[in-house]
Amino acid sequence: MAEPHLPEGLDRARRLGRRETGLAVVTTLRPDGTAQSSVVNAGVLNHPVTGEAVVGFVSRGGVRKLAHLRQRPRTTILFRSGWDWVAVEGDAELAGPDDPLQGFDAGDVPRLLKEVYAAAAGGTPDDWAQLDEVLASERHTAVLVHPIRTYPTATGSPQGQTTR
Repeated sequence: MAEPHLPEGLDRARRLGRRETGLAVVTTLRPDGTAQSSVVNAGVLNHPVTGEAVVGFVSRGGVRKLAHLRQRPRTTILFRSGWDWVAVEGDAELAGPDDPLQGFDAGDVPRLLKEVYAAAAGGTPDDWAQLDEVLASERHTAVLVHPIRTYPTATGSPQGQTTR
């Protein structure tokens, strides 16, 4: 899969993620408005329908973060390596056995999950084939985040960069 041309904030997210095997912190909002954060493997890839650059991660079915994203799709993903960091805010789309993605064949979800893992942790989708059974039995879902804002900018300014 070709690497997408990226705005500076997403390019920085990709570089930082690669330094840390894709480890990033994702924050969603609980029903009461408080933040819930967890560590995920995330990476930058092309959206499977639109082709635009998105941040993706995979989540097991039935976890709270998926329930939160179904109710309130806005999320923030923070990539860091040492003291270098970038946050990506955006709206999430879900693609999984319980969350059909409009315009995407549900039969291609296993391939998409492996593409997300490859973008996050490295390698190729074929390198992740041994996970097929687990991904299916645990009802894993791809979370695709359309970036709206990234910060800090390349200069470290806290003002942020709007990506759309």
